[in-house]
Amino acid sequence: MADFMDTLDEGFCIIGQEELDKIKEVLSTQDLPTAITKIKNILEQQDRVELNIGVTGESGSGKSTFVNAFRGIGDEEETSAKTGPVETTMETQVYLHPKYENVKVWDLPGIGTPNFKANEYLEQVQFERYDFFIIIASDRFRECHTQLAKEIRKMGKKFYFVRSKIDSNIKAESRKKNFDQEKTLQTIRENCETELTKIGIEAPVVFLISCFELGKYDFNLMQETMEKELPQHKRHVLMLAIPNITLEINERKKKALEGNIPRVALLSAAVATIPLPGLSVCVDLVIVSNEIKKYIRVFGLDDPSLQMLCERSGKTIEELKIVKKSPLHLGINPTALMSLLGAAALFVSENSVEYACSLIPVLGTMVAGGMSYLTISKMLKKALNELAEDSRNVLIASLETEV
Repeated sequence: MADFMDTLDEGFCIIGQEELDKIKEVLSTQDLPTAITKIKNILEQQDRVELNIGVTGESGSGKSTFVNAFRGIGDEEETSAKTGPVETTMETQVYLHPKYENVKVWDLPGIGTPNFKANEYLEQVQFERYDFFIIIASDRFRECHTQLAKEIRKMGKKFYFVRSKIDSNIKAESRKKNFDQEKTLQTIRENCETELTKIGIEAPVVFLISCFELGKYDFNLMQETMEKELPQHKRHVLMLAIPNITLEINERKKKALEGNIPRVALLSAAVATIPLPGLSVCVDLVIVSNEIKKYIRVFGLDDPSLQMLCERSGKTIEELKIVKKSPLHLGINPTALMSLLGAAALFVSENSVEYACSLIPVLGTMVAGGMSYLTISKMLKKALNELAEDSRNVLIASLETEV
């Protein structure tokens, strides 16, 4: 097994020799269900990395609305952050992502009081727990924002300036003659950057956001920037959790999931080297089923996500479902999974060959592992392409308006 693992890129490895030995130990007692559960846990480990996001700003700037929008929910859900025209966050409140509870968005108390001190504020909200901060202003950026930003930078953390309620500005300006949306946005952005420069922030970057129309304006750019600046393991979790509301995000999600296929296929390859009849096919079905369920969840193709999209777009769920073409939406079962290869017989015969190869020391285990690796890669790429295309079609359908 070690020889096979050494032939693959170490960066793709999600299962070590110790984990494999534990699986072998479980299988030696013929406890296949426990082994399958352990393999599922290994698959889910990288999606359980904790990500903590601190959202702060002055009272009434839209912090709580942003917390909800970032998690892909409205302001009136049971798990929504409380919103209102006055400060509703008196103490630090944590809100879990509805699909990924390891992603925590923290609604922090408002800043900007007369005696505000950034260092004391960060100590109060336990700044060390956050991976990065979102600093929100709905009008002008003031000295309290820059004090906070400087203190965050001094402590080695990232922050992002967000100018909120852009939809309200656009609506107000659109009443004027010769209205030009791009010029209006550029004017707002330049004014914000000028304000921040005057009060001590060098080369500031400001993202213009509407929490009620999150797919518009700078949300794509902000998400892309955050993704680039996070460590690899945190980046993966952010990409899973970000709401799938634009075609650009849909494509980045597809790319991230595609990059994870070699890691998943390696787990299949590792198990294929264990000489136990039927093990490889059982594990492969679990692996593929687990990943397809994740794809559906990440792309927002599950019913709760589609319902939220209906509420935002005014479409019925039937109008969105009708554009989905992949048979995987009809149910994830062995027949559907095997159809990803084109014929179930190929999968079964391949499993038989893998078992025979796994009995041969060194070379045989490499062949068995390699066959399993290629098989799972092929199945997952086909499934990913189908579901990413369905998601793209659903997003396009949600944006269409009746003539």
